[in-house]
This record gives sequence, structure tokens and C-alpha cells, in this order.
Amino acid sequence: MEAVEVFTSEGKGRGLKATKEFFAGDVIFAERAYAAVVFDSLTHLVCHTCFKRQAKLHRCGQCKFAYYCDRTCQRDAWANHKSECSAIKKHGKAPNENIRLAARIMWRIEREGGGLTEGCLVSIDDLQNHVESFGEEEKKELRLDVESFLEFWPSESQHLGMQCISHIFGVINCNGFTLSDQRGLQAVGVGIFPNLCLINHDCWPNCTVIFNNGNHEAVRSMFHTQMRIELRALGKISPGNELSVSYIDFLNVSEERKRQLKKQYYFDCTCEHCQKGIKDDLLLAAKEGEEKPSPEAVKEAIQFSKDTLEKIDKARSEGVYHEVVKLCRECLKKQEAALGETNIYLLRILSIVSEVLSYLQFFEEAAGYAKRMVDAYMKLYHPNNAQLGMALMRAGVTHWHAGLIEAGHGMICKAYAVLLVTHGPTHPITKDLEAMRIQSEMELRMFQQNEFMYYKMREAALQNQTIQVMPEPTNEVAPGIFQRKQ
Repeated sequence: MEAVEVFTSEGKGRGLKATKEFFAGDVIFAERAYAAVVFDSLTHLVCHTCFKRQAKLHRCGQCKFAYYCDRTCQRDAWANHKSECSAIKKHGKAPNENIRLAARIMWRIEREGGGLTEGCLVSIDDLQNHVESFGEEEKKELRLDVESFLEFWPSESQHLGMQCISHIFGVINCNGFTLSDQRGLQAVGVGIFPNLCLINHDCWPNCTVIFNNGNHEAVRSMFHTQMRIELRALGKISPGNELSVSYIDFLNVSEERKRQLKKQYYFDCTCEHCQKGIKDDLLLAAKEGEEKPSPEAVKEAIQFSKDTLEKIDKARSEGVYHEVVKLCRECLKKQEAALGETNIYLLRILSIVSEVLSYLQFFEEAAGYAKRMVDAYMKLYHPNNAQLGMALMRAGVTHWHAGLIEAGHGMICKAYAVLLVTHGPTHPITKDLEAMRIQSEMELRMFQQNEFMYYKMREAALQNQTIQVMPEPTNEVAPGIFQRKQ
């Protein structure tokens, strides 16, 4: 942590600033979780130590609840799982993820004390809990959490006061960090990282946070690295500059982002993009041209889009994907005469229809929608935004599947350049993307040398290959920074 220091940020309270110069892709610091747990719905599918999804996991023989990749992960977890294991056996079942995370925090405080731990710039006791800002519904949920916690907390453990327990749940509520699987595509757990909690929000930040699952494989024990988060620079940062991350996705108008931040994190965003409404005109763009739509036509198209998105959510949850495609096509037709190419309501429909059509193997149509989407994203997002990189990667793969090798290779290269900065060269998804880049480059050379032979070889290869099923679309939002307590 020698590269950063705590300071008082004007209007924001505590913050972190750089003490040395950084450039795009540099790791400013890495931090292990103070405590972390797997989501309730995935406890048997994800390792409770490194949070990787695995086909086969070993179950704890004592509590029958925790699962691990192998003995290495199980041994590494024992310090944190020992008290939990005994409590689960005594309680008869494991409580929900919020109770489990609170208990893990409390057991660590019991073992080490509540002061500063090694490598931490702030103690758990000194983290913001925002309990005083809770509404009536949140206060009711807090009381229920405290009651459930006290039922689970062993009588032989340290006696805890109501204020102490409430503080921990408040910290989890607004500072719980989303943990993802090794692909970085699915949220699988939640953890507390005290140093990360010190970094303030900016809608156009100079840093990003990536979860690194580490390497615990027994066969590679000489090269073990621990599960951690990494704070990476998105561009040049000079000594003395405040470090910032975005708590939410940028792809929304400033007023909506401010509303979301106030509701979830209890502060008023005063970043330049929110104060000046930067890019709001693009996010709400109307169609340009000689025949500009009337404000009423734009308003009607937006309302139609909102209504359609509700219907799409229902159809997706039921797995009726052909209905999703039908709804998207109808909405796109309605939007065509009124909304600009960077309008967020158009982009939401393009994102859904390209993903679902790819899943249904209609790659050529999906590629057309994906290209429109990423062309707009490149005008809206920070050039080194991880969401932009992931969108470019998916669009590139869709074009590749469609046989549009030139466009596909170009998008894959752009995605690789972004993810090298945001994820680093050793992240599994970056490694996969590098393999795709090399493969698509080889195919592109073949295409340029003899287009006829390229398509003949591609056709022959596809005939002898099992159809690759794309990941099934879900309504789940891609992992963000902080995990709001559910």
C-alpha cells in the first residue's frame, strides 16, 4: 500500500490518492478479502476459497456445507471456516449469505482484534455504515438480520452488542464487493475489502477494480497466489491525484445515475459528468436527418421501449427466446423513426437481441445488431472501460461465428487492447481473448490469400463439428463493483 495514502477529499470525506506516477494497466495495489462468502444459490457450484466455478468440488466432511476445489483450497480456508463449520453443525443449517459474511467478519475481529490489520489503511470499526440514513424498510431488514445473526452466533463466542452487529451489517450493505468466477462473467459471492472502501466514486473514473481468483492448484503449489482484488489505472495518474472508481455502470443519464447512487450509497454525486450532464445528449439522442422526429414522437418511442423491456424480462425469465426476438424486432421498428444510434433505450434492445440471436445460432443477424451497439458504445464509454471491452469481445465472437472474419478480428483486437488494461495479461478472459486473436488472425490471412478456399475450408470444418451452443441469456446483470445487500 506504499503507492497510496489516505487523505480528506473535499466534499467526500476520506479518499485515497496516488503517491507515485501510474500508467494505463498498472496495478496500483492488490488486496485480499477481510472476509468473503459464496452466494446462497451457488454454494455447491463454487469453491469457498478461490470462488472459481468447478465441475467437481470436495465437500467439507464436518458441516457438509462448504465446497472446495481440492485439499489445498480446503487447508487455506480452515482459519476462516473453523468457527463457521462448528456453528453450522450446532445450528443445524447454514444461514443466508449476509449472516455468514457478518459472522466471518466477527470471528476475524475476535481472533485479531478490531484495530488495523496488516496491509490495511482502515479498520473495520472505522468503515462507514450509513445506518443513520436507512429508510423504514431498511431498518426493518436490519432488525431481522440482527435477530437471525444472534440465533446463529455461538454462545461460547465473544458477546456482541447491538450497535456492533448493526455496524457490521451496515458496512456489508454499502461496501460489499461483488466477487466473480474465473471467467469474470458471473457474480458468485460477496466480500469486504477495507482499502477498496476508501476509494471514492466518479462516473468517469481513473481506475477500475478487477477480481483475481488467484491460483491454488496443488500441482502448482510453488506458484500459489491468493484470491484478491486489483486496483488498475485506466490512464496516466500523477502523484497527488485522487484515485476513483465507478460504483455503477456509466450507461445512464446523469440524473438517473445520481438517483441510483443516492439510493444505494447515500451520497450526492458531484463528479464533472453529473454536474455538467456530459454525454446526456448522446444517451437521449433523437434520430438525426432532414425529417427530425417531434418531441412527442421521441417520448412515445421511449415509453414504448420501457413497456417492451418489461415484457422482454418476463419472456427471458420463462426462457421463451423466440418471443424475446419478436418483441425486440417490433421495438426496433418503433425506435427507428425516432431514436438516435446512441440512445440508451435503443442500445438496451440491441444488446438483448444480439445476445439472444447468438444463442439461437442466428449469427449474421446478431452481428448486425452487435455492430450498431458497439459503434455507439465507443462514443459513450471511457476508451478503457471494462464493459466496453467485454461488449467488443462478444460482438467480435458473434462476427467470427457469422463468418465475417475481417470485422470479427478487428473487434477482437480492440477488445484485447481494452482488457489488457482493465484485466491484465494473465487474467483467464484475457488469455482466452489472446487465443481468439491469434486464431482469427490466421483465418484472416487465409481469407485474404484465397477467399474461395477459406469459405470451402470453413464449411467443411463446420460440417464435421458439433454445433457450439452459446451461453444461455440471463437477466442477470454483469458483475459490478459493489454488491447491494439483497
